[in-house]
Amino acid sequence: MAFMFPQGFDPQPSLQAGDMTLRPIEENDRDGMTEAASDPLIWSGHPAHDRHDSAVFSAYFDMLLSSSAALTIRDLAGRIIGCTVYYTDTNAPLRLSIGFTFLVRDHWGGITNRIVKRLTLAHLFETSTEAWFHIAPSNLRSQKATSRLGAVYTHEADIDLGSGSTRWCCYCLTREGWQTNDSMSVLGRRSL
Repeated sequence: MAFMFPQGFDPQPSLQAGDMTLRPIEENDRDGMTEAASDPLIWSGHPAHDRHDSAVFSAYFDMLLSSSAALTIRDLAGRIIGCTVYYTDTNAPLRLSIGFTFLVRDHWGGITNRIVKRLTLAHLFETSTEAWFHIAPSNLRSQKATSRLGAVYTHEADIDLGSGSTRWCCYCLTREGWQTNDSMSVLGRRSL
């Protein structure tokens, strides 16, 4: 899986906020990421529901590594808690996208996803006015989380993201939409 990126965009930055770091994936992340992905419940709503199997995940890790666009997510203790990838849609190669994201379950339902999205979106919006997300029609949990970011469902399309043409729900988040949504969420947390 190799993606073409618009000139000036770095698909493997090192990003940090608080106790969260995102950095380019490396071969020596394999064991930690395999462990992080080993929980079957992480993949239960995902089309690749068997990705918790170490042999299946090993092939997926190879794909992530070869993308030159994947980021390893670590917590304050340095534990690998997931990954995320910048990519482009083969149907619209100038559209920057964020996806292939997973997090260990003890980081679900809290602020981890918002921190990861803040970091990755801030970097993306330095060079683009839109961020795209492609989610399997059956992955309702990710669709809800993406909508909470302020992304808007635009259409369904058959897109090849590296493993053959697949049907995806396509969501678009504009820079302005993110800034409005993010400032509202910050205000909401301050009032708690």
